[in-house]
Amino acid sequence: MQYVLALPNGDLIPYQLERRARRTIGMKITIDGLIVHAPLRIRHADLEALLRSKARWITTKLKARQAAVVPEFEWCDGAELQLLGQPLSLSIMPSSRNSGPRREGDVLKLAVTNSHDHAMIARKVIQWLQKEARKDFAARLMLLAAQLGEPTPALFLSNAKTRWGSCNSKREVRLNWRLIQAPPALIDYVIAHELAHLREMNHSARFWAIVAKLYPGYRSAEQALKASSQQLYRLG
Repeated sequence: MQYVLALPNGDLIPYQLERRARRTIGMKITIDGLIVHAPLRIRHADLEALLRSKARWITTKLKARQAAVVPEFEWCDGAELQLLGQPLSLSIMPSSRNSGPRREGDVLKLAVTNSHDHAMIARKVIQWLQKEARKDFAARLMLLAAQLGEPTPALFLSNAKTRWGSCNSKREVRLNWRLIQAPPALIDYVIAHELAHLREMNHSARFWAIVAKLYPGYRSAEQALKASSQQLYRLG
């Protein structure tokens, strides 16, 4: 649910409220702004009173996030994409008809009738990246599931704005297609994380032990993924 927190100085802070079976209130600042995790039974007035008491922390973090925002991606000739952590230059070529992207080495070529139709260019390139993501993720998922001793779960691509992956009780793994931009090691970490949920649907010590078994360097990978998240989320 979306709400707006009114501060005593007149400032308004939009926030997303997610109620969960928990005892404490949690807050995090993402590219979408303030997200609040609250106990199921807490009164909304009490919740907002606590948020106002944390107003300085919230506004400081929001300003820091805004200052660090990466410029919006420009879908033009010469733009630099990333594929598995490696640069991929976008080459827009005039043509009498539109065609799908074609990779030649470290260049992704796209023939279009209108080089100023950025929405169409974005759509075609993103569709190509999603196809690459599905092929790459499927192979990694099968390999890591085998290492864990589990049947390969069903794979779906996600377009989430604030999370890289998820796993549910139906043994379905969803991976954000934007991960195809990241180095292979970071993709493997996300997949290992989600596969561990096949055994533990939580983030307990037992869960992290499973992650560590699949991906011993998960702590450094987790930090590297956080550091590169804004860059990876530029697309789409």
